Amino acid sequence: MMEPRAIDGWSSPAAVAAIAGAVAGIRIDRPVTLMHVCGTHEHAIARAGIRALLPAGVRLIAGPGCPVCVCPARDIDLAIEASEREGTILATFGDMMRVPATAGSLERARAGGADVRVVYSPSDAIDLAREDPGRTVIFMAVGFETTAAPIAAAIAADPPENFFVIASLRLIPPALRFLLDRGTGTIDGFVLPGHASVVIGRSGYRFLETEYRVPSVIAGFEPVDILQGLHALLTRIAAGERGAVMNEYRRVVHENGNPKAREAIDRCFAPGESAWRGIGVIPDSGLSLRGPYVRLDAVRTLGLESRREAVDVQPGCQCHRVMLGEVEPEECALFGGVCTPRTPFGPCMVSSEGTCRARFAYRRIEG
Repeated sequence: MMEPRAIDGWSSPAAVAAIAGAVAGIRIDRPVTLMHVCGTHEHAIARAGIRALLPAGVRLIAGPGCPVCVCPARDIDLAIEASEREGTILATFGDMMRVPATAGSLERARAGGADVRVVYSPSDAIDLAREDPGRTVIFMAVGFETTAAPIAAAIAADPPENFFVIASLRLIPPALRFLLDRGTGTIDGFVLPGHASVVIGRSGYRFLETEYRVPSVIAGFEPVDILQGLHALLTRIAAGERGAVMNEYRRVVHENGNPKAREAIDRCFAPGESAWRGIGVIPDSGLSLRGPYVRLDAVRTLGLESRREAVDVQPGCQCHRVMLGEVEPEECALFGGVCTPRTPFGPCMVSSEGTCRARFAYRRIEG
């Protein structure tokens, strides 16, 4: 394949056409299912119509790569109840505002009088606490490794006493183990996320080589990036080769990732089992505050407790099955009718990284 420096623009029509032709020319004598685990990849794939360029018999499905989508209803329930406490500011990222909880959402809580504020970084939430020392500020922290690193850096920088965190952070590698352990041969290869890989590096997926022998590729987000990654992956599968984790995003992702970011995460957080919305509990897939930072845990320190039994999946919603690659969004009876970005029924239609949102936005291209 072409080296990145030889490509004149990662979205140029000529470069895309050349690589798309090479991908289409690969012949594999059996059905192949590839899975990506990144919401940004899904949007890029849907926007560019990349699925239409794949060889016959090759499926590219979306996995649980949207951190907002996998956030369980219980965590949002806790955030809503925290926001309703007197003297409390609940801060979170914008994508979380409309995600359905067991009943309602943070957006509805704000409409009902709760002080819920959108921030663009954990530092913004800490600034709110410093600016208003008489109030409790709780930051609902949602994300994968990419977000966990700056959150760790922020909470390690001596936040004020009135600042607390609801940690709803998750890790990609344990989710890959979970997906593979569900059934041998159901996934023939992974397109690995570019953003998280910047933090954990190629070495963070070494277990895919040594334990599962599943070919995988780290890819970027432009059409050429994705097609180049798919070409490398399908070429290896067609040749009957197994096991390698290839890095086709070398201009950004290094072998050992970002050591400082990894050190920050390890310093502030400890891995443990965690629930993924509608999917179940995955061992070692969540991050909780550790050591001196436990005092920032809003659930422990402030005694947050949900008043209701959490409900992750509302009747008729297929988001959990979409995130597992079991069904396509278009196969859900609610998709595009009851469930749209204006009236989202499930989390995959709310988030800008959600698979249903991407398919709805680019449905003419995909169709």
